Amino acid sequence: MNNLHKSYKLVIKSIIIALITLSPLQLKSQSIIYKDSQIESAVSKISADSMRVYIDDLLRFKTRHNLSKRNDNYTGIGAAAKYLEERVESFRKGYEKFVSLERVDYRAGGEGSRLGREITLSNIVVTIKGSDPDNKVIALLAHYDSRVDDNSDSTSFAPGANDNGSGVAALLEISRILSAERLPATVKVIFLSGEEHGLLGAAHMAKLAKSENWNLIAVLNNDMIGNSHSSETDIRDNTVLRIFSENIPFTESDRESKARVFNSSENDSPSRQLARYIKETGERYVDNLFIKLIYRNDRFGRGGDHTPFSRQGFTAVRISEYYENYNRTHQKVGIYNGVKLGDMPDGVDFEYLRKNCAVNLSTVINLSKAPNPPTSVHTDVSSLGNVTTIKWKAPVSGAKPAGYFLLIRETDSSVWQRKIFVKGESATIPISKDNFFFAVQSVNDSYNESLAQFSTGGS
Repeated sequence: MNNLHKSYKLVIKSIIIALITLSPLQLKSQSIIYKDSQIESAVSKISADSMRVYIDDLLRFKTRHNLSKRNDNYTGIGAAAKYLEERVESFRKGYEKFVSLERVDYRAGGEGSRLGREITLSNIVVTIKGSDPDNKVIALLAHYDSRVDDNSDSTSFAPGANDNGSGVAALLEISRILSAERLPATVKVIFLSGEEHGLLGAAHMAKLAKSENWNLIAVLNNDMIGNSHSSETDIRDNTVLRIFSENIPFTESDRESKARVFNSSENDSPSRQLARYIKETGERYVDNLFIKLIYRNDRFGRGGDHTPFSRQGFTAVRISEYYENYNRTHQKVGIYNGVKLGDMPDGVDFEYLRKNCAVNLSTVINLSKAPNPPTSVHTDVSSLGNVTTIKWKAPVSGAKPAGYFLLIRETDSSVWQRKIFVKGESATIPISKDNFFFAVQSVNDSYNESLAQFSTGGS
């Protein structure tokens, strides 16, 4: 018993970030929130007015339909691609050593496809080079194509101010800010075509990332992040954001399936850990915003550009407004039966867009600066009892962590509820492994934490 009491004392001494009770049924906590000054400064530079300009500019091209003109300077998806390149070129002036721009062309479509014929489309890729020797990569996605209700109508006015001018505007603003920042991880900001006809641009980039062995640790897809007014129910609320994440990975092997069943870890996929990370980080740095975790890969029966990355085995999520307005999405501009239709800028809440842009930016910087995650995180199941021991190993590469966060949550909770700082590579706590889930994060001396590594049963 003396050794056990010593273990408890070591754990209690290690609590530095949160003062919390270990009573299984008492979840109230008194917490201290540490904020990174670099992240706060970067978030303060986000301009809602700049994003309004970007969206207004995109509307000048009339349509960004995937079958629209590619070689016109004023109309169509080709003009939109050139505009994105010109904007990024203006951001990277003076930072060319760190910021590169690439147009990635690919062939898509064909007879019998949603496009009807084979065409060439373009993705615009901004690479903001990091200093990390592991070449960690974080990817931000937004599709820039647009359409109206008729999938093959390539000439009608298809403004796409929110779908997905909002995501494009946020990523342009992030590109502008990060061009002047030096981060450990490389950030790839990817403007995708082909989304409205089957996630074509994302599928091409996901395959490319796989074939080129990108060390891609997180993919954040931003699609429709600017609307705060629901159709039909007439709800107006710019304080809630959704994150969609897969539960069982598309690439799960038989061995991984057996481990998932053994550990009851259906809600602890890598993508779900990323979603929790975005929620915690976003709410830390963005006031008046609640991030809701949606336990689906995407909206009911629909898909987004993160999905091809998930299918290639990458950790990917979708960030999206909480309330959709179906009077705007894919509708022709006009008034029909007294209802205003069309995806115009007056349907974009630019303060809401600013906050959602800040969620992305704060997450990217925090994750970039964090140490690599711990490895071999295991819950000791060698014996029964109401005391639980968690063990782990230091990251195999990168900077040595200043310590680790032991994360704890009840089995019916969607988020990690308790966070304990530990200096060593194990912790023993007086609660039962039957009633809680555990995970561990690496953390540096500035409290930038890695993604959580779920603790599985093992010795």
